[in-house]
Parts: sequence; structure tokens; C-alpha cells
Amino acid sequence: MKNSPPRAIDYQALADFRFEIRRFLNLSERLAHGAGIEPQQHQALLAIKGLPPHRVATIGVLAERLLIQHHSAVELVNRLDAKGLLRRARGVADRREVVLTLSPRGETLLKQLTHPHHAALQSARPRLIAALAAAIDPDAATGHTRRKPRRERRGKERSAKQKHQTRQTKAARSRRRKLDRSKAS
Repeated sequence: MKNSPPRAIDYQALADFRFEIRRFLNLSERLAHGAGIEPQQHQALLAIKGLPPHRVATIGVLAERLLIQHHSAVELVNRLDAKGLLRRARGVADRREVVLTLSPRGETLLKQLTHPHHAALQSARPRLIAALAAAIDPDAATGHTRRKPRRERRGKERSAKQKHQTRQTKAARSRRRKLDRSKAS
């Protein structure tokens, strides 16, 4: 198999994608704070509730899902337990294992936070999909955030240099018009 040449990096596409993710995370953080918990506590509740059926929610699994150290997960679980949002129980097969479940209060809070998150994702869906598609494959992305110039829409490709020259020419014309208007006044 032949190695394909490295593709140019589309920094705008990557930046747009990061922006869309950050926009969602910012909303998530504000919602968590509004509910009286830290964003990481909300993530922990969601990680526990959202585990696949074959996984048991333990402190180790929580640390793995949140990409944090085991001792940090222990502290997080202690804080959630103190707020009455989760329960700990000994494992059935292995008594050394601590199994985590959401308390009724934790379930209610998670449900309360999930509805606005879901609505925000539905609203952001077109932007997220377009930004992700452009970041993954700029050539195949159909919904990039900017409209293509008229010439490109007609199928005529322009080089980056030509585009830059066109912008410079338009800016120069605009400056000349402003200067002519100010002289005429």
C-alpha cells in the first residue's frame, strides 16, 4: 500500500470543532453549578449511570471513565456520598470491591441536569456535525461553517494565493472609496 502524502492541516476546522465542544461544556458547567454541584461531580453521576450493563461501577472504573487518578476518584466519591447523591456497597463476588450506585436524590438531580443537556445537543447538532466532519476530513465536509465563494460554488477552484489577492484588492478598493468620499466632503 502506498503512503499518501500528508494533508494540510485545517486549523479553522479544528478550532471550530473545539469551539463547539467548549460551548457545550461551558453550558454543562453552568448547569452543574446552578444545581449546586461541581461539573466533575455531574460527570461522575453520568459516568456511573451511563455505564454499559456488563460494567460494574467501582471507584477504579469511575477513575478510568473520568480519566483521573484512583485517589482523586475516592475523594470525588466521598464528596458525592456526603451530599447524599450516591451509595456505596460491598461487591458480592469480591467483598473488597466498592460498588457505586446513585441514590434517589442523585437520580433526580441527574435527570434534572440531563434534560437541558439533551436540548442543547439537539440545538447544536448541525453545528457539531459540520464542525466534526470538517475537522475529520476537510475535503469531504459539506457543512463547513463558511459559505464557499461564488466561483467555488460554480466548480471553479481558486488557490489560496488568489483568494488572498482578491481580499487585498477588495480592501484596497474600499479604502480608496472612503478616501474619495472624505475628499469630496
